[in-house]
Amino acid sequence: MDRKRIWGWWFFDWAGQPYHTLLVTFIFSVYFAGVAQDSFMAQGLDADAAGAQAQALWGYGLTVGGLTIALLAPILGAVADTTGRRLPWVWFFSGFVVIGAAGLWFLTPTDPRLVQAVIFFGIGMLGLEFATIFTNALLPSLVPREEVGRVSGSGFAFGYLGGLVSLGIMGVFFAQGDNGLTIAGLTPPFGLDTEAKGTRFVGPFTAIWYALFMIPFFLWVKEPRGITRPVRLGPAMRDLWALIRSLRHRRSLATWLVSSMLSRDALNALYGFGGFYAGNILGWSVPTSAAFGVVSAGSASLISWLGGRADRRWGPQPVIIAAMIVLITVCVIVVAMSRQSLFGIPLAEGSIIPDAMFFVCGALIGGAGGALQAASRTLTVLHTSDARATEVFGLYALSGKATAFLAPFLIAVVTDLTGNQRIGISPLIVMFLLAIFLLNWVNKNGEAEQ
Repeated sequence: MDRKRIWGWWFFDWAGQPYHTLLVTFIFSVYFAGVAQDSFMAQGLDADAAGAQAQALWGYGLTVGGLTIALLAPILGAVADTTGRRLPWVWFFSGFVVIGAAGLWFLTPTDPRLVQAVIFFGIGMLGLEFATIFTNALLPSLVPREEVGRVSGSGFAFGYLGGLVSLGIMGVFFAQGDNGLTIAGLTPPFGLDTEAKGTRFVGPFTAIWYALFMIPFFLWVKEPRGITRPVRLGPAMRDLWALIRSLRHRRSLATWLVSSMLSRDALNALYGFGGFYAGNILGWSVPTSAAFGVVSAGSASLISWLGGRADRRWGPQPVIIAAMIVLITVCVIVVAMSRQSLFGIPLAEGSIIPDAMFFVCGALIGGAGGALQAASRTLTVLHTSDARATEVFGLYALSGKATAFLAPFLIAVVTDLTGNQRIGISPLIVMFLLAIFLLNWVNKNGEAEQ
């Protein structure tokens, strides 16, 4: 094993994780929720209706992004496998990450261009998802198959550590509360103390972070030796269609793709709407959400690393099942909890129980989510070979995004129909249960074609 190449591959997780940690979950989503809610209230809606409308807009935006990824991911994977090269695609889509994240700067409280912000967010997410396909496809060439679980888990742990560090920097120096100060009581530097500029800096900060820490990846990760060919769409599509047809005879892989489709869609929705829950149900400020993120990211880093060790010892499937059981428990708590009550039991006014419970939920989401993703990556590797890795990971991305519109759409629709953000989260429970049920037909040792 080339240790420098492995470290370079891990740096992709370090560089990319802040997009999820800072933008999807803990800072930008909370900021967007607040700006969007204020914008809709200015149009005459009450606070609850405005919060629900903001969540619905976010959900529909994620739906469009998920559909785009689902349509293009397997095609791009097939094209990359036909050419024999993956790194140029990582370089290309990294540009999307930087542009999309930097563009979030333009969402201001005084000029709330909500649709523009959702578009920029979607551009960055598309870039990160597509770059991840080609990066994951390099994993079979990095290590022997028996070490895949450990390396995958350590990669996620390293990535979550990067998310933790980036969140700490944003929370201490930039992300502002209602008083304009950071969680450390500081005024944001560089003249970023007015018009929420400190909080808005989360977009450019994420772009800079990604560009800086992708340098080790590009310096240390090289293509595996092999033949490189020009891009030819026709042969790539024929190969992709042949792989799709082969799923009729590969029950384990086909069932795994459907199971992972449901579990990862539900997990991404849990990440994507956590900020809205914290901001609109619990009334948290951005600095409080940042502190919550530190707990979640720290838990994710530790448990992902432990999950990688458990993966190597017992295989990825038990890790996946345990993680989903934890996430189902979290969803039940989120649906049953508000400022006024917990599982129907009234709470005293000003009670800290909801805040404490949601901090615990954050640690569980971070840890279980990290372990789930790392073990899922391992189980996918066990169902492929190096020569077809990008193509299979393209299908894996498709399985993660083919219904990526479904969870946000269900949340948006249920929220619209009920006017209740907590009830809107309930479809995720069913999706996790179905994912566990389908694992009964998945071979724990995979069905890799050699």
